[in-house]
Amino acid sequence: MTEFVLDPNSWMILALVGLLAGFIDAVVGGGGMLTVPALLSAGLPPHLALGTNKLSASFASGTAAYTYFRKKLFDPTFWKHCFYSTFIGAFLGTVFVNFISTEFLNKFLPLIILAVAIYTLFSRVKEVDNSKLPENTPALRIKQRIQGFTLGFYDGVSGPGTGAFWVISNMHLYRLNILLSSGIAKAMNFTSNIVALLTFIYFGQVDWFIGLTMGVCLMLGAFIGAHSAIHFGAKFIRPLFIIIVVAMAINLGYNAWFSQ
Repeated sequence: MTEFVLDPNSWMILALVGLLAGFIDAVVGGGGMLTVPALLSAGLPPHLALGTNKLSASFASGTAAYTYFRKKLFDPTFWKHCFYSTFIGAFLGTVFVNFISTEFLNKFLPLIILAVAIYTLFSRVKEVDNSKLPENTPALRIKQRIQGFTLGFYDGVSGPGTGAFWVISNMHLYRLNILLSSGIAKAMNFTSNIVALLTFIYFGQVDWFIGLTMGVCLMLGAFIGAHSAIHFGAKFIRPLFIIIVVAMAINLGYNAWFSQ
């Protein structure tokens, strides 16, 4: 069990970030783009930050996934090939990242977060009004396996923006509306979070107290966010969210690359 001591101000900031990130993650995905920089800014080493983030993120993705499932916006049987592939990809990605040096991760993570934030800011996906699942063909199952393995592996390696990538790719690949796409995204994101969390636990890279505290805040934010997305739509907070993420990523990148 790894523990990292934080001052009261850092605890308050992480709790508020967790609440906001849970809300954002349930609405548009990508809450990890906020929580990972926050944990790194609080001083956690990169491997510990990633592992602790998986613990807290599992609360948010699990709450949101259950909410979408209960609203009949996700069919587990239809997406089983995504599930298996996501499981395998997340496990291999998490094992891989645990053999990467801390110094490299300190420089690598801010670049990934910044790139994902910029992509999310400028990506434009045409909304489709389709609530019907595509035909279950061999070609569809191949798409599911490739999509699941790729995004699962990415979530295991770093993770920020995985939920947003799931939503965008679901809309592109299957021509589904944003609510169905979000339902799939939350279920698969929860799968990769749990697999990555168990692997990080094995490597001893989880701070349980910080992760559980942020997890409760993420869970509350995700509950509010999922219901808000279902009732009011899902694109009303992206600009502010991206501005915050870009600012944090630039700050982390400057500290990692240029600060002495």
